[in-house]
Amino acid sequence: MSAVLTPTVSASPWRTALPVLALLIAAILLLYRETGLAMAQVWWTSDTFAHAMLVPPISLWLVWRQRERLAALTPRAQPWVLLPMLAVAALWLAADLVVVNAPAQFALVTLVVLAVPAVLGMEVALAILFPLLFLYFSVPFGEFMLPTLMQWTADFVVWALQITGVPVYREGLQFVIPSGRWSVVEECSGVRYLIASFMVGALFAYLNYRSWRRRLAFMLVALAVPLVANWLRAYIIVMLGHLSGNKIATGVDHIIYGWVFFGIVIMVMFMIGSRWSEPDEAPAGAMGRGDTTGAPRGLAQAPLAAGLAAAAVVLLPHLVLWGLQRAEGEAAAARLEMPAQLAAGWRAAGDGAPAWGPAFLNPSVAAARNYAGPAGTVGAYVAYYRGQGHDRKLVSGLNTLVALNDRDWEQRDGGAVEVQGGGQTVTMKTARITATRGLGTGPRPQFVALRVYWVDGRFIAGDAAAKLAGALSRLRGRGDEGAALVVYADAGSEAASNAALQAFVQANLKELNTLLQRTRDTR
Repeated sequence: MSAVLTPTVSASPWRTALPVLALLIAAILLLYRETGLAMAQVWWTSDTFAHAMLVPPISLWLVWRQRERLAALTPRAQPWVLLPMLAVAALWLAADLVVVNAPAQFALVTLVVLAVPAVLGMEVALAILFPLLFLYFSVPFGEFMLPTLMQWTADFVVWALQITGVPVYREGLQFVIPSGRWSVVEECSGVRYLIASFMVGALFAYLNYRSWRRRLAFMLVALAVPLVANWLRAYIIVMLGHLSGNKIATGVDHIIYGWVFFGIVIMVMFMIGSRWSEPDEAPAGAMGRGDTTGAPRGLAQAPLAAGLAAAAVVLLPHLVLWGLQRAEGEAAAARLEMPAQLAAGWRAAGDGAPAWGPAFLNPSVAAARNYAGPAGTVGAYVAYYRGQGHDRKLVSGLNTLVALNDRDWEQRDGGAVEVQGGGQTVTMKTARITATRGLGTGPRPQFVALRVYWVDGRFIAGDAAAKLAGALSRLRGRGDEGAALVVYADAGSEAASNAALQAFVQANLKELNTLLQRTRDTR
C-alpha cells in the first residue's frame, strides 16, 4: 500500500505561507517603525484616539474567528500585488519627505494589509476582508474635522437656546447668555465621540449582521448618532449651568456628564440595532485541514518568493531616503533677522510686542517686526523651518494664526487674494483675527492678516501645494527648507488695512524672497 495517497500536515502550503507572512509583516513594522511609533504615541497621549490601541488585537481576534474557514482554503501567492505595494511605498516616501503623518500612517497600514494577498492570495484576503480593513481604525485620523464640528456644535446650541427662550449673543464660537459666558472648545466638538462610535459601530455591524446593506446602514447610523448626541449634550450642559446658576455642569462635571451621556446613547443604539441581528452563516463544506491533496511542490515555495519580492519593495523607499539624508548632511542652525529697512520707504516702527501673534510651533528660527510706510503700518512675521521632523514641520494643522485652545483670540478665514510683487503674482490666504475679550461690550482689537508659504524659492498659498513642493525639493537634493510669511495690519479701517497690506507686499515681496534665500544659503 502506498503512503502517497494520504496527505500529511507537513504537505500543507500553510506551513510555509504563514511564517513567510509573519516575517514580512515583521519586516514592514521594523522598517517603518518610526511611523508606527508615531501612531502609538498618539494612542497613548490623546484621549481622542486611545481606543486605537485595541484595534490590532481586535483584528487578530477577528481573524482567529475565521480559522476554520481559512483552513479550507489554499494560500496562493499573487505577484501582481507587488505593483500596488510599490505605489503605496512611494506614497509613504513622499509623505515622509515632508513629514505628513496621516498619509504615511495610512501607507504603513496598507502595506500590512497588502502583504496578505501578496503571500496568501486574494481568496484568503477576501475571507478576512473586514479584519484587514478594521486595521485602518488604528490610524489617528479625523482631527481635521475639529473646526467644522465646533462650528456645528455652536450653531446647534445657539439655535436650541433661542427656541427655548434663552437670550443669547454670539460671536464665532463664543456666546453670552444671562447667566454667563460660554465658548465651544475642542472638547465640545464631539470628534472623540464620533471616531469611537464609528469604530465600535463598525465592529457591532460586522458581528451582528450578515448583509452588507445592513452593515453599511448601521455604520452610517453610528456616524450620525454621536453628532446629534454631542449637540444635545452641549445644549444640556449649558442649560444645566444656566438653570443652576453655574453650580453644576462646569469644570470636570462638564467632561463627566459628556461621557456618561455618550455611553447611554451608544448603549441604546446597540440595543435597538440588536433587534435586527442576523444569525451566523452555517459553515460551508469541510473545515478541517483543507484541500492539500496533490498540491504541487512549487505551490509551497511561491509564498517564499513573493515574500522576498515584497520585502524588497518595502525596503526600496528606505534606500532612497537614506541616500537623500546622506546627501543633505548636517545642516547648520538657521539665522534670520528682519531688516530695519525694506524697499519703497518701509522702515522699522516700534518693535513692541504686538497684542496678537501667529501660533507656529517649534520653527528653527522666527522673526517679527513692524514696518511703517507710505500706506500705513504693517507687521511682518516669518517662521523658518529647517531639518523638519515630526516635532518641527512647516505645514501642519497645528500651525495656525490662532491656536484652537486660545481663549483670547478667534480666527475667521476670509479666502484668498492675489497680490502683484517682485514681478510675479502671488496668491495669499486672508483671515480676520478678532479678540474675544469683552464679548458683547463694544469694539475689540482686530487684525487683517495675509499668509503664504515659501518653499524652494517660491511663494505658495495652499497646504497641499506646499507639501508637494517640499517633497520635490528634497528629491532634487535642495533640502527641506521652508518658511511661513504672515503680514498683518490693524483692522480699525478695513479698506485702509487692506490697502496697507497690498502696498507692503507689492513693494517688499522681492526683498523678503531675497532674505529667505539668504537664510537658506547659510546651511
